[in-house]
Amino acid sequence: MTGAKAHAARLKRIQGEEMVREVGKALFAAGNMIEVEAEISITAGSVSGAGHIPSKPGSPPNRDTGVLDGNIETTLVEPLKVEISSNAPYSAALEFGTSKMAARPYMRPAAQKKKAEAVELVRRAVKKVVDQAGQGNPKG
Repeated sequence: MTGAKAHAARLKRIQGEEMVREVGKALFAAGNMIEVEAEISITAGSVSGAGHIPSKPGSPPNRDTGVLDGNIETTLVEPLKVEISSNAPYSAALEFGTSKMAARPYMRPAAQKKKAEAVELVRRAVKKVVDQAGQGNPKG
């Protein structure tokens, strides 16, 4: 096979630190997009304090105290693993509902809304690394 060594070297470059760095950055940016979308869904049109109106079942919760939207965060938990979570004590009850309250999802709809954009960010990061690996490759 002609060029086997060059091809093997290119594959090795694709698997390297540059791929982890670029794709990790893209994953974190995608997580931030979802985080912001979830926060917007909670705060858009809501009234805090005395005029607060609870959201309707199936709709994102309306902001009241700011604890829910203020505790959403994106974390790089491993080099290629990002977690978007809300650390408010009642976040799961709102997202999934309880036996006494219908769900008011905010995280899953945000992820679904930003899915295509997030996939495109990661795709571009992978393509960038693959293209760079090919450029540093002598023909042979």
